[in-house]
Amino acid sequence: MGHDHSHHHETVLKTVNTAFVVGITLNLLFVVIEAVVGIAIDSLSVLSDAGHNLADVGTLALSLLAFKLMKIKSTNQYTYGYRKTTVLVALFNSMLLLVTIGAIVYGAIDRFFSPQEIPGLSVSIIAGIGIIINFGTALLFLRNKEQDINVKSAYLHLLSDALVSAGLVVGGIVIYYTHLYWLDSLFSLIIAGIILISTWKLMKESLRLSLDGVPSNIHLEEVVSLIQKVEGVKEVHHVHIWPLSSTENAMTAHLVLDPSITFDQEPELKHEIRHLLEHQNIQHVTLETEREDCKTGSC
Repeated sequence: MGHDHSHHHETVLKTVNTAFVVGITLNLLFVVIEAVVGIAIDSLSVLSDAGHNLADVGTLALSLLAFKLMKIKSTNQYTYGYRKTTVLVALFNSMLLLVTIGAIVYGAIDRFFSPQEIPGLSVSIIAGIGIIINFGTALLFLRNKEQDINVKSAYLHLLSDALVSAGLVVGGIVIYYTHLYWLDSLFSLIIAGIILISTWKLMKESLRLSLDGVPSNIHLEEVVSLIQKVEGVKEVHHVHIWPLSSTENAMTAHLVLDPSITFDQEPELKHEIRHLLEHQNIQHVTLETEREDCKTGSC
């Protein structure tokens, strides 16, 4: 079981690694194209999308770095290794996206009052390429998106990018036929709104993990009742669950055991509990045990 689990973990890491590298390369290429075209045709919505995509490239690169750091073995100074960087990167990424939103909104409002003439079809063509690149890259992360907050955030970003691009295709066509150039600014504001919604959840979760909060996919009450159902366990207290990284979690707890459980039976009992908790996505478990009659002082 342990071997299978670690082998599966390795496979996931390899797949994710490849997805990040491909994602970074394709998106960086697209940012360059968008920036050149955006400046050439003077379209704010294309430029703000380029800025947004550049922030995503940064996000992907940081997430990849965090994944690399996760593999570094622990040291005497860092007894958990550098696993926590994955959490800090997720938090930093969400902050970075908030700054991007601010810049887009500022530019859009400024341009709203002095619309520039732009070729709508060029906007549509560029955005069309964006849909293919973003959607294609998002699919690379689809399989493993529930395994890790960084993978999930990459998936959500790329998917929202594809939606934004789809909106820009429509926007470009509308501008081409109606010559309502202020729509360029309006689409920039809509892009900002979409990014804000997807960033907000990421920010809340990464902030919770940074503060060693219980990860959102683990429920403390469930964990406690699961342990209490194990034969020989009378009570569970002093339970602490916290993230070691964006994929691994740790837990410490005190178990009050039935006096009938002998010291020889303890390892077996702990092993059973650890096995149960592995299915709850808690990989590192430390258990303290005490006997029920210890409370009266007659151990």
